[in-house]
Amino acid sequence: MHWDSSDYERLELPPRDPNVVDVSAGHYAVGEAPMVLVAPALGSCVGVALYDPQAQRGAMAHVMLPRPVDAEAGGLMERFAEHAVPRLVNALREQGSLQSRLVAKLAGGAAMFRADSILATIGERNVAEVKRQLTLLRVPVLAEDTGGSHARTVELHLETGVLLVRSYLHGVREL
Repeated sequence: MHWDSSDYERLELPPRDPNVVDVSAGHYAVGEAPMVLVAPALGSCVGVALYDPQAQRGAMAHVMLPRPVDAEAGGLMERFAEHAVPRLVNALREQGSLQSRLVAKLAGGAAMFRADSILATIGERNVAEVKRQLTLLRVPVLAEDTGGSHARTVELHLETGVLLVRSYLHGVREL
């Protein structure tokens, strides 16, 4: 039997909202209202959201690891909390935000691996390094939804500074 494309209905997806920016693993994004920054499928990764309420400007990083194991890590340095958090602060300052106005919200850092795995505590270590960097940079953490053993998707709404955290376990939470 022969099949061709006319045998199937064409799937039409709704147009993508140009104000929604996906922040994939190891990357970061910066924007202003009315944009929404989205970090999908955070397991042991941490979504770090920085926000300047006065300018309605924010940045988000999808952090994968606490810090490079060696100096030859190469690649996307923003995948490491040690580099991503300072990069977010600098990016917002370059856009005109004052560091003293920045606040942070965090989500992710779950325990997604078996207890006997070398990666068992990677989520916990990611959260700890993000917080250490924020403390060094004097950026207060206003809210967090971290730990546990479930994945999350986060959305930073730059008009309001609200961080929506979506998970199968808890539904939608607003931070």
